[in-house]
Amino acid sequence: MAGKQNDKRKAVKSGKQREKREKDAEPAKDAKDAKPGKTGKSGKREKAPEQEKAAEPGKRSKDDGAGARPLRELLRVTPGERPDLGRLDPSATPGGPTGKAAGAAATALLAQPLGSLQERLYAASTAGDRRRVLLVLQGMDTSGKGGTLKHVIGLFNPSGCRIKAFKAPTAEELSHPFLWRIKQELPRPGEIGIFDRSHYEDVLIARVRELVPRNRVRARYAQINRFEKALADDGVTVVKVFLHIGYEEQRARLLERLDNPDKHWKFNVGDIEERSVWPAYQEAYEVALERCSTDAAPWYVVPADRKWYRNWAITTLLREHLEDIDPRYPKGDFDVEECRRRLLAG
Repeated sequence: MAGKQNDKRKAVKSGKQREKREKDAEPAKDAKDAKPGKTGKSGKREKAPEQEKAAEPGKRSKDDGAGARPLRELLRVTPGERPDLGRLDPSATPGGPTGKAAGAAATALLAQPLGSLQERLYAASTAGDRRRVLLVLQGMDTSGKGGTLKHVIGLFNPSGCRIKAFKAPTAEELSHPFLWRIKQELPRPGEIGIFDRSHYEDVLIARVRELVPRNRVRARYAQINRFEKALADDGVTVVKVFLHIGYEEQRARLLERLDNPDKHWKFNVGDIEERSVWPAYQEAYEVALERCSTDAAPWYVVPADRKWYRNWAITTLLREHLEDIDPRYPKGDFDVEECRRRLLAG
């Protein structure tokens, strides 16, 4: 199969090709981008107040347990505010269980309610309910997008999920505006859709590698917001998760792949080059989180250094959103007692 390195090379080339084709013009804003990020190479900066408490060893966050604030309130990016990723500890566990074992147990306990909610969501769609869920996963390489698919989405019935991993665009996709290929993969009513990378690549790598002019990137933020608002209006609950991994943790995970021959297929030499522009990617993510975290489709920053916390947090976010949807089993359009009589009579 084609390697990730080829995908990244194609992305650079295809991004420039798309610039020639795109017709989706949006007036460029004169306002300058927000200040550069402060992320250093260690990825271990001063913790935000909430995460400071959540990360304290051996203790459970005051927001965890009965009467706790919803996790989405702890992790949500406030619309219009730029998060400082350098101050958010990627090893923190805001609102989470006390440790790895407790986290794994808590995640396992979520399987039954998630399964019930998913079944009700699908059942409701058979009666015309158009509601569905779209989970968008973004993050640096090794941040855990694939692990999330395995450990979190694995809790759902796969027949009700629609998973799409976006790679470098094909020739056909390049002949359309950048959102075209995204629209082809949206979940249908009653489904849970999962995007491994997404339309945000067109404001991340496109910005860092300067595949298109900066004013074109600025225009895309507004296009994305309109697109996601339209999805929400059509019954799609959009859950966007940024998996926040630290610079040193990424190094450790890449070294693990090098040390294990069975993991060499997952290693991409291009990841080393991408690390050289780590601060630029952190800045690109900060700007995207600021400009595209909206009431209709907010962003959530999930610390991803601890895999067990990542799994628990995303599972919990999905449960909270599904409970808000509160799907109901549709009523039967038949006479129950008459059907019972006929069955017993036979």
